[in-house]
Amino acid sequence: MNEMSVLSESVDIITNDGVIDALLFHPEGEWPGVVMLTDIRGTRPAFEEMARRLAEHGYVVLLPNVYYRGGRAPVVDPTLPATDPVARAQRNTLRSALTPAAVRADLAALFAYLENSEFVRGEKIGVVGYCMTGGSAMRAAADFPNVVAAAASFHGGGLASDEPDSPHLRAGEIKGRLYFGHAEEDASMPAEAIARLEETLRNNGVRFRSETYAGARHGFAVPDGAAFNPTAAERHWGNLFELLDEELGETG
Repeated sequence: MNEMSVLSESVDIITNDGVIDALLFHPEGEWPGVVMLTDIRGTRPAFEEMARRLAEHGYVVLLPNVYYRGGRAPVVDPTLPATDPVARAQRNTLRSALTPAAVRADLAALFAYLENSEFVRGEKIGVVGYCMTGGSAMRAAADFPNVVAAAASFHGGGLASDEPDSPHLRAGEIKGRLYFGHAEEDASMPAEAIARLEETLRNNGVRFRSETYAGARHGFAVPDGAAFNPTAAERHWGNLFELLDEELGETG
């Protein structure tokens, strides 16, 4: 697909817990729908740029404020460094509300919005998550197996842990295709956890690809982070485009 001109607009999506403020990016015409979920720092210009780039490739991209329960974006000042103690405490509190059940309800509303959008073509949807939302993308494929055709996680943490709600335990419910781009230096997803994830996916017959990006740190794909790695980020884009194009695009 060639990059194309993209339109953007703010949208409000009603849920039982409040109104999700979101940004919608789309080329003219009808295109497959994708939900892009932010990392722990929430909606901000860096993710708006990422959503726009994905839309330029030929997708309708919905970028929701995952912290809408705490207010409209930005809920926490995005200019504060990740190490700022006040901002970190605020984000951790907001994140605690994002239980698997809460995220499932949010995604149901987001998917319904895309399914009813005049800009969206087809019934299948893609989901991509970063860092804390990598697990959300994987759970989405299990929660909505007849809707999510493709889900991707980049430097996602806790994907295969000992927790009772670990995402890998849902592998048997997944029908779509998955992609995982792991960071080599990532305490939230060490090599043994990656091995557990891959073994579980294979044992359950899930179509997936899992790669570890050598020399990359947790957060490598997001351009405003301290761990941003341009080489790894471009590799991430190539793999994301390939997954979505093959499962949702003209060849999907």
